[in-house]
Amino acid sequence: MAGKLSFWAAALLLATFVTAAPPPPRGPNRPKPLIRKEWRTLKPHEKRDYLKAVKCILAKPALTPPFPDSGVISRYDDLVYTHIEQTMSIHFTGHFLPWHRYYTAIYERMLRDECGYKGAQPYWDWTLDTPASNFVNSPVFDAITGFGGNGPLEPTDPNSPFPPVPGRTGGGCVTSGPFAGIPNLVHLGPFNGVTYNPQCLKRDLSPYFAARYLAMNQTQLTLSQPDFGWFARIVEGGPDYELSGVHGGGHYGVGGSLGQMGDLYTSPADPIFWLHHANLDRVWWSWQKLDLQARLTDISGPENLMDYGGTNVTLAYPLSVGVSGPDVTVGNVMDIKGCGAGGVMCYDYDQLYTLL
Repeated sequence: MAGKLSFWAAALLLATFVTAAPPPPRGPNRPKPLIRKEWRTLKPHEKRDYLKAVKCILAKPALTPPFPDSGVISRYDDLVYTHIEQTMSIHFTGHFLPWHRYYTAIYERMLRDECGYKGAQPYWDWTLDTPASNFVNSPVFDAITGFGGNGPLEPTDPNSPFPPVPGRTGGGCVTSGPFAGIPNLVHLGPFNGVTYNPQCLKRDLSPYFAARYLAMNQTQLTLSQPDFGWFARIVEGGPDYELSGVHGGGHYGVGGSLGQMGDLYTSPADPIFWLHHANLDRVWWSWQKLDLQARLTDISGPENLMDYGGTNVTLAYPLSVGVSGPDVTVGNVMDIKGCGAGGVMCYDYDQLYTLL
């Protein structure tokens, strides 16, 4: 597959005064951070509570103002719509990681504030599910205590300009788990479509791709980078399958060619998205903690898509998640334990990666 552009990268290449959150409170009244835990370590009732809250967000009415033939039906759709609308400005940029950190924290807050969830956003440590022979048996794919597994094998379009994901094994509607058998679970997409298009949730697992880009060796390579600019570039990887990073490893490992997780625009439509991005955030926080004083302010990378020779993102760069949360800046999200306005950035991880 050398030299063949991935769907994410190919789609990107075809695309041609913010109110900051107040400073975090100090002293004895400062909120206590939530503690995010790995999915497989949660107790059965904690998993049930989380999945119940996800279904609640899927059912609550949207806040996005209506437009003709809108596919934004639910609060969950508000988030997917936001991702679609900003896709070309939040990937392969310096604010990719800050934006997705804030986006995931907003989802966590929605589950808690709007659906009564008491816990923190779980993460999926995919390094525990490699080599390839272990991948499909990951607890996140469990039919009873997880998110369900693969869909049946479906052929890809031979006329598609995007080559198939190496090792893909599915592509049809998921056949097990809490999101199976729902023909209208997904309302938006594929690609950048925002009009109503009811679909099932699809997965197209690629154990090969996951093992290649989600194993500990790739995570260690990511953690070993000397500054944020290189760290972020290794996380996102290059413009073809052969140059992927841990970000693409999770998306293509789960979504392949035909699943929503492999779709540049609508990947949040698969609830596994949030566990994957929580772990990407955990990788970033692990990297920051290796030299916290310096790395709480270490930010760089292009403001515009793949414009690596252009203007760099700064701590003052604005971040927006649409109707689901207030605008903030990159600087507001650099410290996950800042415990600032509304507790949006007020969490920690039970365990971090270390540089071996």
